[in-house]
Formats: sequence, C-alpha cells, structure tokens
Amino acid sequence: MPHRQASIEIGLNAVVVSVAEGLPQIVHVNDAGETALDSLPFGPFDPIRHRTFEIGLRTWVENQTALRLGYVEQLYTFGDRGRHRVTGDEGPHVVSVGYLALTRQTAGSESMLARHNSAWRSWYDYFPWEDWRAGRPGVLDRDILPALDAWAKEPPPDGEPPRALSRRERIHLAFGTGATGWDEERALERYELLYEAGLVAEARTDGRRAALERGALPALGAPMRFDHRRVLATAISRLRGKLKYRPVIFELMPEAFTLTELQTSVEAISGRHLHKQNFRRLVENADLVEPTGATSTASGGRPAALFRFRHQLMSERPAPGLRVGGR
Repeated sequence: MPHRQASIEIGLNAVVVSVAEGLPQIVHVNDAGETALDSLPFGPFDPIRHRTFEIGLRTWVENQTALRLGYVEQLYTFGDRGRHRVTGDEGPHVVSVGYLALTRQTAGSESMLARHNSAWRSWYDYFPWEDWRAGRPGVLDRDILPALDAWAKEPPPDGEPPRALSRRERIHLAFGTGATGWDEERALERYELLYEAGLVAEARTDGRRAALERGALPALGAPMRFDHRRVLATAISRLRGKLKYRPVIFELMPEAFTLTELQTSVEAISGRHLHKQNFRRLVENADLVEPTGATSTASGGRPAALFRFRHQLMSERPAPGLRVGGR
C-alpha cells in the first residue's frame, strides 16, 4: 500500500494581551456554532500576500480586531500530532506559529471583536492559580496540590521515558512547595504538569490515559480548544519574564499614566501584589519614567502626577526592565 502523504497547513495563533480594569485580558474567540470552548485568534499564513509571518499576523489581527499591535514576539512553533484533533486524523496537519502581541484597548475594538465572535477575557479565568494579588489562591491547597500529590505516588505507566527529576521534584519546582518558593515565570511548567497528570479537561479531550482513568476532574479554570491553553501559558511565562529586562509594560500603558496605574498593570501581569513604596523606589532607581508636568483626578482623590516612558532609555542600557523579583 503506498504511503499517504499528509498535507500541512501553517497558521498563526495570537495571544493578544492588554491590561484593562486591573486585569490582564486576552482576545478570545468563541463561535457558538462550533463549540462552547474559547480559542485564541487564528489566521492562515498567506506567503503570496505576506513576506513574513509577523506581517501576516499584524495584518489579520488589525483587520479582525481594529487593534494596532505594539510589541510582537514569536513564542514557539506548535506542531504536535493530534493538536487539532479530528476523527481518523483526517484533514491537513495544522502547524501553528504562536505569537505574543501587546496592545491597548480602543473604543472601537469591542464592537469589531464582536463581529468576529471575539471578546476580551481575563487570563486568570483560564489559570486561577496564577493570581496571587489577593494572597495564595485557595484552589492550590483545595484541589491542585492534593491531586498532584496522589499522582506523584502512582507508578509511572509502561513505556514512560525516564526523567532526570522525579514527579515530586517537578511539583516542588513548578508550584514552589519546596525551598524555591513560588516563581511566577513557571506558568507553563505548572500547566504542563496538570496536563500530564490528567487534571485538566484538555487531557481528557486528547485521550490522555491519566485523564481517562480518573473520575470527575476538578474545575481548574476554563478549558480551551485544541492546545490553546498551552499556547496561552507559554505567553504568560514569556511576558512575566520579559518584564524584568525589557520595558514591555509600557506597550500596555497609555501615553501618560500615574504611578498607581503603572503598578496596577505590573501586578496584573505578574500576578503578584507589590508594596507601593518599594515599587515606586524601583521605578525611580530604574529611571524608566519622567513627569509630564500634568496631573490626573480620575481617581477622585488628590491630583496624581502623570508620567511617560523615557524612550531614550533604550539607547542608554541593554536591559531596562522592572526587576520585581520572584515570590
């Protein structure tokens, strides 16, 4: 029997991030005619019309959302077999190039998004254990860690390749239960451990043995279509790490802002509460902003000084970020 050649389709997935109402929000697509699950925006790469992947991404995102993207970075190429699961593996194999894209919400973006079955949604709806701003999330000790502890005690299935670290050691590192403490940049490691342990809905959808052998799964955030929650976790880890050595936070800020608004945005992305005076000292020492001379009364209290990003900083030193540190 002749070998059947699989066709391949190249697409672009975008994790489009903004900060609004104190929340890190992403653009999600929910076509009620197909599935109730959210997905990330997806567009095909057209090599005839677009010279590069990034040009293609910017073009279709702006056409479909009325958003002009600022900082854009390629995350990873997601091409595992079964990532766009269909019966009998029929149809083209979809290889997706994932991108992190930062923007600011605009007045017309919501109506444009609605026309494409899209909307803004907090990324903590998908990863509630990642939000430590109000303290340690209850879902960790109530559901996640007991389930992972039970999984760590199970014998590995036949054929599982050996790893340098045991299951328990990987849990300690990812969830900070050992001496290392919680590290906000390990968002992807945490999600992949939950997937491997069969504790998220996507593992059952994908036919993972660990999930199929379980009873009811805990409600660990909103699931997404295909492997899109993994793509989103990749973006969260990347952006949290990026904050510390690149001034990407200013791609999410208006041209003029108060220091309180800047702190709220940094806290939203990092998932950490930051001490007000320590944060302001950090910003001042980093010399990231300069006063505009104007003030804002938007908070209803005393007028607050408005600041702007010092663009000349980019030519002064190689790593002008906000080193907010680990938990």
